[in-house]
Amino acid sequence: MVHDLPIGRSLLRFRRLNGIKQAHVAELLCVSQGSISRWEGGTHAPDEHHREKIATLIAAHANNNGDMAMKRLISTSTLAVHLVCDATHILLAASPARAAVFAGGVDRYLGTSLWRYASPEIAEAEARLADDGWFERPFKALTFRTGDNLSHDVPVRSSTVRCETIPLADGRVGRVTTTLAQHA
Repeated sequence: MVHDLPIGRSLLRFRRLNGIKQAHVAELLCVSQGSISRWEGGTHAPDEHHREKIATLIAAHANNNGDMAMKRLISTSTLAVHLVCDATHILLAASPARAAVFAGGVDRYLGTSLWRYASPEIAEAEARLADDGWFERPFKALTFRTGDNLSHDVPVRSSTVRCETIPLADGRVGRVTTTLAQHA
């Protein structure tokens, strides 16, 4: 699920936005504070077990009443738009226009990470987020052009997309992604 996610940077953002110290996260994950520091700094990567524990800790769910209006807006939009957890890329909601391209229907993907379907351009944009201050503040936006991902399950077509962060009721951050224009 989270093999290729920039999980260290996502953990750093989660901690900063929620005012949580490295020592507390280290205690929750049963590791040293130094491990948390190295993961967040990108000098080391957590093993698979710890990646899964981090993803569980930081993942947004948008399952409470505070987020129902946002999910309803996404789910009824006429635009090709979807809402994911900013840290894990877990799909939280999708518009009919976006859901229409998901093989097997959107329900098959709700609650799972879409990261494996990222195009090379999406992965490139994600890699630059830390340098752009994306993980420092809750309200950020990025518009960029992406190419095809060549997936039949969750296709990404050549287009211009806009990603915007939105705080969720549980204190985590969501990312609304809207296709602004398709390209030939």
